[in-house]
Amino acid sequence: MERIWIYTLSKELSNEQVIDFKNRCQNFVNSWTAHDVSLDASFELYQNRLLIFKVNEDKYNASGCSIDKQVRFVKELEQAFSIELLNRLLVAYESNNQVEVINASQIKDLLADKSIDENTLVFNNTITQSSELATNWKQPLKATWLSRYLTTNA
Repeated sequence: MERIWIYTLSKELSNEQVIDFKNRCQNFVNSWTAHDVSLDASFELYQNRLLIFKVNEDKYNASGCSIDKQVRFVKELEQAFSIELLNRLLVAYESNNQVEVINASQIKDLLADKSIDENTLVFNNTITQSSELATNWKQPLKATWLSRYLTTNA
């Protein structure tokens, strides 16, 4: 079973920044431990907008301390790249096979001007298992917590 954590990047990085970002993430997962045991960990930077950390928990579980290490590392990334990763109000959605990122407060306006609609695929970054990436990660807006904004535009 592979446990995952997903973070949304608040802004796009330059090509040079992406290389640096990926190098830092690789160094982190290579040295990531739980109770001094190396974790079987990896990461993915999906379309340069969504950071996914993965741990194969069949070998060793991520502990509270190791998760704290991950959060500290993510905070370091925020500082190093002047981005937000821990802001849970960032919404990632798919538009023309690209990932777009906005603040949840912009949803109402995007619905009003028809930039998005109830069927726009929104990334559900609360999933915790890699098996859910294929089945539960992208959901129509109407099936997410953002559906509350649909009633105001009916």
